[in-house]
Amino acid sequence: MAQPRGQWSGRLGFILAAAGSAVGLGNLWKFPYITYENQGGAFVLVYIAAIALVGLPIMFAEIILGRRSQLSPVGAFRKLAAGRPGGSGWCAVGYLGVAAGFIILSYYSVVAGWTLRYTWMALSGELGRLAAEPGALDTFFGGYVADGGAQLLGNGLFMATTVAAVFFGVKSGIERVATFLMPILMVILLSLAVYAATTPGFGAAISFLFRPNFGELTSHGLLEAVGHAFFTLSLGMGAIVTYGSYMGKETSIPVSGLAIAALDTIIAILACIVMFSIIFTFDLDVTKSAGILFTTLPAVFFQLSGGGLLAASFYILVAFAALTSTISLLEVVSSFSIDELGWSRHRATLTMGAAIFLFGILNALSLGANDALTSLNVFGDTHLGVFNNLDYLASNWLLPVGGLLIAIFTGWILSPRDTLAEMETGHPGSRSWFPGWLALIRFVSPLAVGAIIFSIIFLGMEYQ
Repeated sequence: MAQPRGQWSGRLGFILAAAGSAVGLGNLWKFPYITYENQGGAFVLVYIAAIALVGLPIMFAEIILGRRSQLSPVGAFRKLAAGRPGGSGWCAVGYLGVAAGFIILSYYSVVAGWTLRYTWMALSGELGRLAAEPGALDTFFGGYVADGGAQLLGNGLFMATTVAAVFFGVKSGIERVATFLMPILMVILLSLAVYAATTPGFGAAISFLFRPNFGELTSHGLLEAVGHAFFTLSLGMGAIVTYGSYMGKETSIPVSGLAIAALDTIIAILACIVMFSIIFTFDLDVTKSAGILFTTLPAVFFQLSGGGLLAASFYILVAFAALTSTISLLEVVSSFSIDELGWSRHRATLTMGAAIFLFGILNALSLGANDALTSLNVFGDTHLGVFNNLDYLASNWLLPVGGLLIAIFTGWILSPRDTLAEMETGHPGSRSWFPGWLALIRFVSPLAVGAIIFSIIFLGMEYQ
């Protein structure tokens, strides 16, 4: 028997939940890192342009697929592809999204578990004591990630919190958590940005971030800006399709999509201001690894006044950002089980949450706790371990391929009449700019995501 379908209480609930899905570790560390690596200002402008020309059109497409079908990704493609070229074969795109959600959550929740441990350490004073001893933070972190029991505990606690949010449904669970966490996340981040303005490196940070010099932007940086613009909005994994299926017909797709992209971009820029102020104040050696969040930054926080409060605020911020993302990932898989298997929400959430946790044990133990899992080599020596191999698979294959196929399906398989009708529902007047969106989703977005895939295959670039 089909389960009653949940709905957001209104536009704000959808925007905060979808923005929460988009905001995560990628905003708080990955974007600042790649911006720093690509010399700041010009990269940021290209990134914003890519959000507008590549990310937003695909986001609109995913919301259209979800709301028009009122189903999760597999059912959405089955229903909307019926009688069209490719027919039921398009269901594979939906399955790709569900698989991506399952895989990403299995390792993302491991990293998310670290934020719980570090929040507690900051509040208890343990982090401050470690920061006072040279090399102690690196030693602790290396031992912590290699401690299988500690990894399973952190992963289990974070997955349990995620399951609890999804268990209570769309309005009473996901939306309620998002409307509570997202404003707090913004307040914490704004507070950190205000504090950053008092540091010696703030002026250099602002100049670096907003001083465009296109002579410093390489073709590699251009591709990376386009790639991150795609990945930052949670596209290609079925999350926005699923969340769109809970959207009421009175809600404007364009306004909602623009608000989500704006929130995501503002948070990424604020994170850059905070990070760059710290980087330029202490002349830090910046590395790609997210491990710097748990080794270098704590030592820096405790060199500033109010270091304990700063550290605790920062890790609470990261934990909240991670939780809003893990909720959306679990909802993709749970919604699939509800729609396709006929399960109740409670059964779907508990069963899939348990399955992802059990699969995630492989990730939790592949950071040093188990030699065989840690040394697994599928995608080359730079991706040793189950954790790194799955991260590479999802980020470099499942998501871009899914995004490319979604763009092709919405732009070329669905009729413009159907997509325009959905766009105009809740937003009269869409007809005037609809041809522009149609051109972007048919040509610009597929070519851009195709360039991402090309860069992975032929140029050896990676998006993780």
